[in-house]
Amino acid sequence: MIKRKNIVWLASYPKSGNTWYRVFLTNLLTACSSTADINQLKSTPIASSRQLFDDLSGIPSSELTADEIDHLRPKVYEELARMSPDLQYLKIHDAFTFSKSGDPLIPLNVTRAVIYIIRNPLDIAVSFAYHSACSIDKMIQLMNNANHMFCHTPDKLHHQLRQQLLTWSDHVCSWVDRPALPLLIIRYEDMHLNALDTFKKSIRFIGLNYTDEQIMRAIELSAFEHLREQEEKNGFIEKTSKAERFFRKGKHGSWKDELTGAQVQTIIRNHHSIMRRFGYLDKNDQPVF
Repeated sequence: MIKRKNIVWLASYPKSGNTWYRVFLTNLLTACSSTADINQLKSTPIASSRQLFDDLSGIPSSELTADEIDHLRPKVYEELARMSPDLQYLKIHDAFTFSKSGDPLIPLNVTRAVIYIIRNPLDIAVSFAYHSACSIDKMIQLMNNANHMFCHTPDKLHHQLRQQLLTWSDHVCSWVDRPALPLLIIRYEDMHLNALDTFKKSIRFIGLNYTDEQIMRAIELSAFEHLREQEEKNGFIEKTSKAERFFRKGKHGSWKDELTGAQVQTIIRNHHSIMRRFGYLDKNDQPVF
């Protein structure tokens, strides 16, 4: 069986900039003259897609338990790699977890690269709360829940498969501390503050060869105002029914206008170690961004 290392994982905890990066990638790969259609993002399906699983496994996922699906998901990605001569880009929100049999959900033998996008959890708490139509206090609790999952309610057949998120800190560590994983970490904040260098570094890491001018053009076409304008005009298929909009602000530091002092301290207490590690707290444990 042919095994190609041709899958690039675009990994992140939800609301960390994954969709923005996918729009950029579409603009770059297709050499768009105008902003890419957010409802037709090229080559970036989500790895938890039920349809992707059903098509490639040949087994209706509706007839399987979540644990049985997890056992088969690595084989689905191996089949995708086998069938695809070109690079395949898969968005993924799952933490790097293992099936009951001990196999990693993400097969390393077909992995070309992982771009892991990390974002300040203070901003995630706000953005994710709006996205989920829940209170910020509830989202802060969920971000510190080791059993937090997407699409796991047994009485509903979701469009996506179960995704184990873990806590925000554990999600980060599950990916960035995984041995032998060809992984590059980029910060959402650097995508704003140092856009060209940050996006270029990720493109070089994947092994793509584009000029600074081409990369900068793709960045400009991916500006947040373009994405929000498209959503207001045509909607966005990835927006949940609960959320008012998907592209809300697209800024960093908006937590300063949304979180109470107590909420800030709770998030810092819950995720202090990882926030310090990735530069979200200074030496006096004060927020940086």
